[in-house]
Amino acid sequence: MIEVKGLCKSFGSLDAVRDVSFSVGEGEIFGFIGPNGAGKSTTMKMLAGMLMPDAGSATVCGYSIHSQAHEIRKILGYMPDFLGVYDDLTVDEYLQFFASAYGIARKKRSSIIESVLELTDLSEKRHAMVDSLSRGMQQRLGVARVLVHEPKVLLLDEPASGLDPRARIEMRALMVELAKMGKSLVVSSHILTELGEMCTSVGIIERGEMIFAGSVSEALDRANTGEKMVIELQPSETVDPVSIAKALEASEVIYRASADGYRLTLEVARSLQDHHAVFDLVAQTGARIAKFVPGKVMLEDAFMTLTKGKVQ
Repeated sequence: MIEVKGLCKSFGSLDAVRDVSFSVGEGEIFGFIGPNGAGKSTTMKMLAGMLMPDAGSATVCGYSIHSQAHEIRKILGYMPDFLGVYDDLTVDEYLQFFASAYGIARKKRSSIIESVLELTDLSEKRHAMVDSLSRGMQQRLGVARVLVHEPKVLLLDEPASGLDPRARIEMRALMVELAKMGKSLVVSSHILTELGEMCTSVGIIERGEMIFAGSVSEALDRANTGEKMVIELQPSETVDPVSIAKALEASEVIYRASADGYRLTLEVARSLQDHHAVFDLVAQTGARIAKFVPGKVMLEDAFMTLTKGKVQ
């Protein structure tokens, strides 16, 4: 659906994007990760036909961004990080306006708008004024807006920015549902935990360069990042949690171990299928386990390991 090869874009002496390459298949969610100023928005704008690259190429559903931008706009929905809304319109009027701008026949607009409102859970707000909506609802309205022309590809720049936890969960569920419908999504975000849970692949960009593009598991492998787990030890005068953490860290299946009181935080190899192997290692130290909390793979750790922490 999306093929990007060696995209470059400069603004004066600033190289905003340098040799960026990645691909996104049908029904995939590609998480675009990077610090502010890394080049995420610039890359998205080139794919959306809003900026022309200085070098490189990209296709969306087989159409070239160089020569077929008009065709791409018919099948692509772009939601920028700053969503402009018309406060003095109702939700229905807002979507009617954009449906008209996309050239959708008047007789088809109502049914399409009804469908996107249902999908984004805004049906009950159809006649509400846009400025009366919460931040989360306005973000969902932004998604509804880019869906009115039934695009195959969606570029969502920081769609969860500024949302409360409940609204972020709702936005994530919406994006997963869109992928199940066969749409391809490129989603940029700073909320790495949520990207790790919903994305099929990720791209990590820093200082305009794509330093990684691939599956989430490949990113974690590259960063030597494992699965987190927490073990609470039974308090005992004979138990030294710090010494136990050091002993566990010497194991081949435990990458890192730290102690905070009697709580051990471990990072174990994701290839480890049975947690009992870790339990046995703890038992060998003479300690007893009071509580075990399984963890999840941490995309944040991979991001911090793979990036240098600098922006232009």
